[in-house]
Amino acid sequence: MAKLYFYYSTMNAGKSTALLQASHNYGERGMHTVVYTAKLDDRADGRVASRIGISADARHFAAGQDLFHEISADLTEGPIACVLVDEAQFLASDQVRQLARVVDDLNVPVLCYGLRTDFLGRLFEGSAQLLAWADNLVEIKTVCHCGRKATMVVRVLPDGRVETAGAQVEIGGNDRYVSLCRRHFTSAIETGKA
Repeated sequence: MAKLYFYYSTMNAGKSTALLQASHNYGERGMHTVVYTAKLDDRADGRVASRIGISADARHFAAGQDLFHEISADLTEGPIACVLVDEAQFLASDQVRQLARVVDDLNVPVLCYGLRTDFLGRLFEGSAQLLAWADNLVEIKTVCHCGRKATMVVRVLPDGRVETAGAQVEIGGNDRYVSLCRRHFTSAIETGKA
């Protein structure tokens, strides 16, 4: 029985690495996967890329794209063992429901990987829908500088100050985002220092 999974965490927890490993495992057994990543994130140009240096080709998803229709059409050309979605926080609400239909109507497992919250502690649209609609929720853990589990992320300026306002989406890596535990996140937002 296929299921919809949401693997979530903060930055630098290994979400993309886990996705690439899952796709690799299917491929080693001769099974075909379909991998998506957000068109919004143009750093890897049509690839899912991990900070540890591994990557794989991926399709882009963007607002307005019908993922159910696309995956249904793919199935006419052969079986799909699994659909994997990186940067799932950028999915639109209707796309999460389309992926749920892929699971329910097409019996294809869907594994989504993404951030739960933004730099101000607010849920992303795609993450909120996945938290509501996924069959299985799996937290991928990483640590704060204090050793506690990091559950939040702050966005920092080049001088190290913490941003407390701005657009929800700004693509960046370690130079812009720092994963923190809730205690240090709250302190960083209050003091402006990560």
